[in-house]
Amino acid sequence: MTARSTRRTTAAHSRTAVVGAIAVAGALLLTGCGDQTKNTKDKESGGTNASADAAPLAGKLPQAIRDKGVIRVGSDIAYAPVEFKDGSGKVVGIDPDLAAALGKQLGVKFEFQNATFDTLIGGLASKRYDIAMSAMTDTKERQEGIDEDTGKKVGAGVDFVDYFTAGVSLYTNKGDDQGIKTWDDLCGKTMAVQRNTFSHDLAKEQADKCEKDGKKALKIEDFATNPEAETRMRSKGADVVSADFPIAAYSVKNSGGGKYFQIVGDQVEAGPYGIAVAKDNTQLRDALQAAVQAVIDNGEYKKIIDKWGVADGAVTEAKINGGS
Repeated sequence: MTARSTRRTTAAHSRTAVVGAIAVAGALLLTGCGDQTKNTKDKESGGTNASADAAPLAGKLPQAIRDKGVIRVGSDIAYAPVEFKDGSGKVVGIDPDLAAALGKQLGVKFEFQNATFDTLIGGLASKRYDIAMSAMTDTKERQEGIDEDTGKKVGAGVDFVDYFTAGVSLYTNKGDDQGIKTWDDLCGKTMAVQRNTFSHDLAKEQADKCEKDGKKALKIEDFATNPEAETRMRSKGADVVSADFPIAAYSVKNSGGGKYFQIVGDQVEAGPYGIAVAKDNTQLRDALQAAVQAVIDNGEYKKIIDKWGVADGAVTEAKINGGS
């Protein structure tokens, strides 16, 4: 479920390929050296000319993507530390760093395009994006194109390449936990949550449970982004926010210098984040799986996960459609 539910339901939200410039020392022979300036620029940009020598998995990509040298990524870039913009406006986070590592394997750039979370799968269907990479939880409903609320089929579904595991956490204003320790303590409270995420799904399930148990209602206020939900809680308009554990932990550590929020209770419903790919794009899916497995095996993945302090969510195998 969440990573981002519907995000996870969920989901589980720049991946600029970074290729080092080649320093050319000494005099070059006029014959056989070629256009070194052009080759260097191609490698720096992650273009296809770099793939033959520097990208061992470039040949696995669909030819159309190899020709463009770009994978278009749909992402809700407001979900730190998975993907967000730093003070200079640069897209940073776990997903952008991982995408850069994948770009080295595949010989292409990952070009992040910002969108609201609930439009990402539709963007794959319309071919606006090649993939969605946005803390999206791999679930059977998403795989099969099933609307979780109605149980009806609403689309072709997507395939996932799984790359991380995360549960869902509750957090409150610091020093004001409202007596909340578990999800059953939410009856009679107001929750702010990003819409169409796994957290949103869990909130609706808990609201139904409160009603069935004859307890006070759980009121849910949903927002387009998680920061909006946090702002609502900060203004005392909500008692609690729910988000994936990495996001909650990051907010608790960094918002207001660590003075704004606190996590309450344990994380629940751990599930895989996946890179979403349209069902009819199996060659791209398989290329991404190979690239994710390659960066796991060569140690780049661990460096990225450790950098962002989320080692507990690391995986050792890049599964396809491992969610349930």
